[in-house]
Amino acid sequence: MQDWSDAYSSSPYIADAAAFPPRWAAQAEAWRRAAPNARLDQPYGDHPRHRFDLFLPAGRADGVVVFVHGGYWMSFDKSTWSHLAAGAVAQGWAFALPSYRLCPEVRISDITLEIGAAVSAIAAQVTGPLRLAGHSAGGHLVSRLCCEDGPLPTPLRARLAHTLSLSGLHDLRPLLATRLNQTLHLDEEEALRESPALLRPLPATSISCWVGADERPEFRRQNALLANIWTGLGAAAQAVEAPGLHHFTVIDGLAEPGSALLGDLLSRPS
Repeated sequence: MQDWSDAYSSSPYIADAAAFPPRWAAQAEAWRRAAPNARLDQPYGDHPRHRFDLFLPAGRADGVVVFVHGGYWMSFDKSTWSHLAAGAVAQGWAFALPSYRLCPEVRISDITLEIGAAVSAIAAQVTGPLRLAGHSAGGHLVSRLCCEDGPLPTPLRARLAHTLSLSGLHDLRPLLATRLNQTLHLDEEEALRESPALLRPLPATSISCWVGADERPEFRRQNALLANIWTGLGAAAQAVEAPGLHHFTVIDGLAEPGSALLGDLLSRPS
């Protein structure tokens, strides 16, 4: 029998996994302190977690990237990931990171709506194309915004140029059989409703699904799954397995102006 809890556990298979979160937090704090054009803790709703940080380049921004963090919809916030803005800001793009309420306070379907509201508030502050990126659970959330029944209003759908799902979870049904569901409280109906791989993409959707080649088999399968299905539904979709990277390092290229990952996010035409 498949051990689904183990299949979706990354930390036990990453050397020195416990060192990554404090390292990310330190890098993020250093970036926030040094960023010359930062708008921190901007509200997009009434809850204390309905806040986003926005980092602006020198001069007029070419557009805005919104990065949605992971943590299985139940951990982390925007403050751990600020340093990932470095690459896009150096390339002349604005970069925003929202927090959102976590399970079990809310359900995944509620978080989908919150991210939609966050993206709307962020896009109101920066003109130009909109590009979305998200990691793990965040990869699920940004790809969910690309669905026909997603929460983005029509004007923002027209601005959405490209989406990057990093190690995204695109079919939630396997999570029903994991220990994670003791906190997520997913049921079959919500898993079906919130799985991008089971939904139709917006017309002319452009999406890249990236995963580390050294990640667990389930993350690699989920990565290929969305690109495969959405290609058949008319999306411009691709799946990439990045050599030598795992679940905690696949995001690193966002902070590097010359990386292939950032180039895909910022340069791939819709």
